[in-house]
Amino acid sequence: MLVNDPESAHWPVDPARLELVEEFRRAPRGPHSEALQKLLHRMRWSGVGRRHVLVVLEPNRRWMLARMPGQRGAPIETFPNRVFTSLAEAEWAVFVIRWEALTGTTLQDKNPSA
Repeated sequence: MLVNDPESAHWPVDPARLELVEEFRRAPRGPHSEALQKLLHRMRWSGVGRRHVLVVLEPNRRWMLARMPGQRGAPIETFPNRVFTSLAEAEWAVFVIRWEALTGTTLQDKNPSA
């Protein structure tokens, strides 16, 4: 597990590092390489607010895609049309959104497992 490393929040994301995408797709819950841990840390903590997250609808059964507000205290934006019955698929959806936000590149057609 990566200890809270302040440098990871500024770790440069290289869109050509598709092996990290494949590593996450194969094992979203880990274990993860050091490079993937840094990427995930960067994805989770870059920027304030407006981060995509998962909301539990039914524990261990259903999750909904949501976005944190840009301002503390504002309501979370939910996407009722993006409900998942697999945690792995839900986490993959968030990973894809965060990857595209950081790199400006889409993962569509780049991941044969998708």
